[in-house]
Amino acid sequence: MEIIYEDNHLIVINKESSDLVQSDATGDEVLGDRVKAYIKRKYKKPGDVFLGIVHRLDRPVTGAVIFARTSKALTRMNQMFKDHEVKKTYWAVVKNRPENEEGELVHYLLKDEEHNKSYAYPKPKGKAKEARLTYKLIGTTNNFFLLEVDLQTGRHHQIRCQLAKIGCPIKGDLKYGFARSNTEGGIHLHARKICFTHPVTKEPVEILADPPQNDQLWLEFMEQTSAPVRIPQSRNLRGRR
Repeated sequence: MEIIYEDNHLIVINKESSDLVQSDATGDEVLGDRVKAYIKRKYKKPGDVFLGIVHRLDRPVTGAVIFARTSKALTRMNQMFKDHEVKKTYWAVVKNRPENEEGELVHYLLKDEEHNKSYAYPKPKGKAKEARLTYKLIGTTNNFFLLEVDLQTGRHHQIRCQLAKIGCPIKGDLKYGFARSNTEGGIHLHARKICFTHPVTKEPVEILADPPQNDQLWLEFMEQTSAPVRIPQSRNLRGRR
């Protein structure tokens, strides 16, 4: 478990594709339980440990996910997400080059609960919700393209669905039209950066999460973007957990 930010009110994990943020039908252990165990052990806390889920990432997605260590932080972070005061930037590796190297995508997404999938429409349709994002091409290899995506809304499978709609399904994402799965079962969608005002100190916070370091394609794109390799806070203080 890689901790990339931690203070008295928040803790941020660089999620792996195997990590489950919220319990589902599989019954697998959720990431929050491991975080609670870490807090309990480190701070020698008796009894139950409070930990609130601030936001979620789909299981096959990697990157920064925030948990609240206090109820005050949870309430305020929830409100900031509701008021769109949290900026989330993702990296997505796609097979096809988008028609435009940068732009805004606006669709109306309708969630299919039975199949856990969303469908994108160009115009309002029934209970479909408006979905907006901007993207730009920031890296290329012989076979793939790296897009940096900024979300304006937070809809179910939004990035996966909208990029597939313009003919750019994410590498490994069988659900949204990519031809083959990735070996480890994840997809090449990564929550790269989160920016917000700290819910208690009111200081600006910018959190960067590196893509999986055991993935050669991600490493190649990291070199192209000249992204500095961040040393996680947990590695400085306690070693990798």
